[in-house]
Amino acid sequence: MWRDKKEFSHDLKHIYTAPNIEAAKAALDDFKQKWESKYKYAVDSWFRNWDELTTFLSFPVEIRKIIYTTNIIENLNWKIRKYTKNKLSFPTDDAVKKTVFLAIGEVTKKWTQPIRNWGVILNQFMLIFEDRIHTQ
Repeated sequence: MWRDKKEFSHDLKHIYTAPNIEAAKAALDDFKQKWESKYKYAVDSWFRNWDELTTFLSFPVEIRKIIYTTNIIENLNWKIRKYTKNKLSFPTDDAVKKTVFLAIGEVTKKWTQPIRNWGVILNQFMLIFEDRIHTQ
């Protein structure tokens, strides 16, 4: 799998970045044709979970980018591991909780970069979720 990871991920990206459900389905069919013989379980998983995995395609492209971007989560997990890996053991569960809490506090101090096109995204959220978003 490691040999194919980059190409596999690239092909998978065609599915979740498709402009609509029809294009995503076509990309999934191409993906299946190319990878099913080698990674049947992964391909079958996409087909089994198609409705759940493609729910986000009903949103505008800008909102979708926020939904499927995991860089922030991956970065947070990496920082938590950084703070906890030096300890071989923790005396109590509370000690672990406190360490993770402090790590999150340090990480969030650096979260100052604004979301690209936030004005457009906010307007789309206001249209889609007008009953939930209240502006003053």
